[in-house]
Amino acid sequence: MYAVIDIETTGGAYNEEGITEIAIHRYDGFEVVDTFISLINPERAIQPYVQKLTGINEQMVRTAPKFFQVAKRIVEITQGTVLVAHNAPFDYRILRTEFRRLGYDFQRKTLCTVDLSQRLIPEAESHSLGKLTRALGIPMSDRHRANGDALATLKLFQVLLDRDTEKSIMREIVRAEAHGELSGRQLELVESVPGETGVYYLYNKEGEMLYLNAAPDMKMEVNRHFTGEGAHSRALRKHTREVRFERTGSLLMALLKAHAETRSNRPAYRTKIKKAPVAPKDSLLINGTAFELKMTNLLLVDRGRTTGEHSALWLHEGRLRGVGYFTLNHQIHHQHILETLLTPLQDTEGSLRVLAGYLAQKKVQKVLELNLQP
Repeated sequence: MYAVIDIETTGGAYNEEGITEIAIHRYDGFEVVDTFISLINPERAIQPYVQKLTGINEQMVRTAPKFFQVAKRIVEITQGTVLVAHNAPFDYRILRTEFRRLGYDFQRKTLCTVDLSQRLIPEAESHSLGKLTRALGIPMSDRHRANGDALATLKLFQVLLDRDTEKSIMREIVRAEAHGELSGRQLELVESVPGETGVYYLYNKEGEMLYLNAAPDMKMEVNRHFTGEGAHSRALRKHTREVRFERTGSLLMALLKAHAETRSNRPAYRTKIKKAPVAPKDSLLINGTAFELKMTNLLLVDRGRTTGEHSALWLHEGRLRGVGYFTLNHQIHHQHILETLLTPLQDTEGSLRVLAGYLAQKKVQKVLELNLQP
């Protein structure tokens, strides 16, 4: 027995989202035997981008039932089933979070139609729900609404069931109840990390560094390590006993710090930092303007860690002289103060590659041409 499900949420900070709409179709492999569809009052703000995507606004859900009022119905319709969803880890996490707020441990086996379609239709150009259903000629309406997406997922699931003639692939992909969820210890580790930009560090029980990386949302990335399915995630999940972190404010600062500290610490597990394949030789494009590297004396200013603070990268004659933070403008116009504030970079060529890779996709807040006083 299966429960094909789709959930729409408020968006917002990781593990702080609320459900705005849910659709569940209990499916016995031949026909739908029960259905539950409802808007939900999430009791929190719906992010503007989500309202635009789904069409669900706060006025629509104001008189809708709250989650605790439909929780029993959700438990009943999913009892004894495998939850089926397109990107099942997301829907399952949201459900588990809502039930956890009520003090109830909701557990079901899950099956992800993304995973199943990747195994059974590997030649597909995309395994997103919209593109996959279109490629298979599956009709779809009410995109990004719970029932529209749930019905599309159900029809896709029926096609995939037919393709898996021996049902061996589906058995391999079904995930146990606790799979993708955190243990109590892991949940405490994740909750200890802020959902902010910075560098996080994973350590084993001996205090040895296993892994470090930069992230725009450190909490989300640590959670992904503990819930991922790859060998890398399984190893980190097994051995991590402590998580430390350092806020950087700016993602660029986080990337540069992670690059430098990966070289100096050489953790047991490593991830390649996204960067340009080679260091720029003659010019560097910064915020849409090309600067001749040999003639540069620039300060790249970006977000700081607190209100009133700014991060700074000093680019001088084609080299990154240092990175750091400042709060007062006079600090960056006197060379001796600037040199004291900023931390020199050891691998200047590698750091320049990281900088070029970042600037190829993003901008810094401000670029200052320096005319430093002694």
